[in-house]
Amino acid sequence: MKKLKMGFCLLLAALTTASLSACGGNSQSSDSTGSAGELNIFVWTEYVPDSVIEQFEEETGIKVNVSTYSSNEDMLAKVKSEGEGTYDIVQPTDYMVEQMISQGLLQELDQSKLTNLSNIGESYLNPSYDPGNVYSVPYQGGAAAIAVNTSKVPSGTITSYADLFDSQYANSMVVLDDFRAIIGMAAKSLGYSMSETDPDKLAEISERLLSLKDNIKLYDSDSPKSALISGDCYLGVIWSAEIALAMDENPDIEIVYPSEGAYLFMDNWCVTKGAKNYDQAMEFINYMLKPETAQMVMQEYPYLNPNTTALEGMEDDYKNNTAKNPPAEDIAKGEYIKNLDTDTLAIYDQMWTELKK
Repeated sequence: MKKLKMGFCLLLAALTTASLSACGGNSQSSDSTGSAGELNIFVWTEYVPDSVIEQFEEETGIKVNVSTYSSNEDMLAKVKSEGEGTYDIVQPTDYMVEQMISQGLLQELDQSKLTNLSNIGESYLNPSYDPGNVYSVPYQGGAAAIAVNTSKVPSGTITSYADLFDSQYANSMVVLDDFRAIIGMAAKSLGYSMSETDPDKLAEISERLLSLKDNIKLYDSDSPKSALISGDCYLGVIWSAEIALAMDENPDIEIVYPSEGAYLFMDNWCVTKGAKNYDQAMEFINYMLKPETAQMVMQEYPYLNPNTTALEGMEDDYKNNTAKNPPAEDIAKGEYIKNLDTDTLAIYDQMWTELKK
């Protein structure tokens, strides 16, 4: 996504401070033009529809500047290297929320301003990584599932992560450029936790991971569906929604939730410590919690959405599509990864470096 321009706010230049407040702005945060202020958000690539951003701008007069990233670790490094408050909103995954809280990089949310929070299903609230949702609000989630082009590999041949390590699939796979997801699948294929810390087991996982190297043709977290649609790859370990979009383009592609249990994730809205546009950030998060907004998001980026109010109004194409709306039994079988200590992360980093040499 590119940074978006906002035209509507210029029409508000002559309005009074009272009018700005009615638009949801804040006189202390307003810019020199007298608009309702601006907002700097740092989000995953291909995840927040342009149409949603534009509609928010039109309705509030708040200019939204969008920057994107491809991994939690890239986001964390950027937030830490920039000045405090460079970004108002970030979109970390579950385990990264916990890590950012521990490093003092997030600030508490004013839940009195989140009047739409009740649209989120109870099962998605009060997560272990942020009890009470003090710092985070769930946005979308899903699984790192298996994509199979059935014109190349017959349906039913692959049922697990373990099946993908077979040497007959050399140079066939697109996988996420995400070390926790791919190391996690290697661990899961051996029956271990995706957040394994035991040194002996990590050594075994490392050996297993390297055996996948020749099968990987491409690492891509931005748009992995492209390699499947084009036919450059006929297998993949990618986000479930990316598989859904690939299936829309190529009916030979199917999704497989691995029998070992899939890598699961939940991405969240968070406000950074020192955010310069806090009130606008809260207004944006509350806007994203509206059922109508969540439905717009699901229509373009069909991930697992925790907004159960919005889900009730979705068409059967979404509800009954196992790639867009992962089955409850597969979610129950899956695993959310945990935050790791520094020493263990160093081992994971070395494993990833060796794989990508």
